[in-house]
Amino acid sequence: LHMGKTMKEDLTVVVKYIKQLYPPEFNVFSIYAEFYHNYFASQAEKSAKSHLEDKDIYLLLSWVHNIYPKDMRKDHALAKELDKVKLGSLLPSNLSKELEKKYLDSEEVTVKNSLSKCLDKEIQIWKEDKEPEKLNGHFQSELLGIFVIQSIYSGQKRAQDISSAVGEELSQRLLKELPAFLRSYRDAFEDFKEKSKKHTHYKPILIANINNCWNFR
Repeated sequence: LHMGKTMKEDLTVVVKYIKQLYPPEFNVFSIYAEFYHNYFASQAEKSAKSHLEDKDIYLLLSWVHNIYPKDMRKDHALAKELDKVKLGSLLPSNLSKELEKKYLDSEEVTVKNSLSKCLDKEIQIWKEDKEPEKLNGHFQSELLGIFVIQSIYSGQKRAQDISSAVGEELSQRLLKELPAFLRSYRDAFEDFKEKSKKHTHYKPILIANINNCWNFR
């Protein structure tokens, strides 16, 4: 963040005040921009090659794909000059792909575990001597019907915020996880139907789960 802010502010000063003090053939802005970019890229590469937590990988990828090319280099005071310089990406393509794979693997596991925990919690709720909650006057499992969909959507949105390609890749992965989760949900529900017919709130629980189907569709 400090490097990005410094680069942006300093290059703005070069555009407004320094560039015109030199002959055009000196390409003063290009020289400044290339030096700043090369240093920034070297630090990004150094970070990418170190041990990074998941949140750090996400932040670095956000800089590479989003913040640096879109927010910094498309700044209204700099865009015209930077377009002439052709600075390239903050990370080499192979290193960027490696980070993307780490991020996608981690995010996929995170969402998968989240769905599994949600189902386990829902099964525990079925066993309690308590009537399901009502949503708009109808029995419904807010935990399953809302939490599961939000978990998948949030994962897709985070990935999409990095880049459309990363977002698309994660969407394809999560669309494989959802049927697997739904099969587990169906099996657990069938088991409850068979073994819990004497449950005090058997019928409301059945209705709540049937009402979930529309949300999942």
